[in-house]
Amino acid sequence: MTPNLLVLGGTSEASDLARELASRNLQATLSYAGRVARPRRQPLPCRVGGFGGVEGLASYLRDNRITHLIDATHPFAAQISRNAVAASALAGVPLLALTRPPWKPQAGDDWLEVPDISAAVAALSGPAQRVMLAVGRQPLAAFAAQPQHHYLLRVVDEPESPPPLPNHSLVVSRGPFTEAEDAALLRRHRISLLVAKNAGGRGAVAKLTAARSLGLRVILIARPPLPARREVESVEAVCAWLDHGASTETVAERGV
Repeated sequence: MTPNLLVLGGTSEASDLARELASRNLQATLSYAGRVARPRRQPLPCRVGGFGGVEGLASYLRDNRITHLIDATHPFAAQISRNAVAASALAGVPLLALTRPPWKPQAGDDWLEVPDISAAVAALSGPAQRVMLAVGRQPLAAFAAQPQHHYLLRVVDEPESPPPLPNHSLVVSRGPFTEAEDAALLRRHRISLLVAKNAGGRGAVAKLTAARSLGLRVILIARPPLPARREVESVEAVCAWLDHGASTETVAERGV
């Protein structure tokens, strides 16, 4: 059977995989959730938008005769990752997750690791500070519960409406960023505390290394729990999976 892949994307790893699949002349489609107004150009056909839950994704897999499903979404895109596990089983299409190893504290880090957004908001109780929120657009409203702080927000696209925070600065810029760039940003805005998701990987780690170099406190939000699934951490491992025969097993190669 000729391979026909669906890649659930939206990360730099998905873009790297798309380039590799295109170089191999494999039939594949890259799917975006549609949260970024100007996604990067890709060498594969793209679709934008949701599937309509587990049943919708399973129907798409069947209707388009998808032979392999690869989840290369952001580690915090928990719902689509859960749907992918369920739809893979429902449609009988093997699933592989291309994910990033989470960040681990190093010497010089001052981290408070919390389980979720609510815990991060609670950890911000206390006197006013200048806080950089590196958590994406969707959770911002939760931080309005701590209005005493001045928040620095960095977004890819200009928001259609003002962020729901009474006291904030907004920077519109697309990464990846270097440690020097992030250190300069933190100094320029006199940031004393960074709140970030533990996205892992190399592309977004600069803000953490910059915080370390400046001696800043970091509140780091843990990844949401996901069902067991087969996971790899490199494009090369995805290609090896394709080359040596994929299975429908969902047993993880490393713990989730």
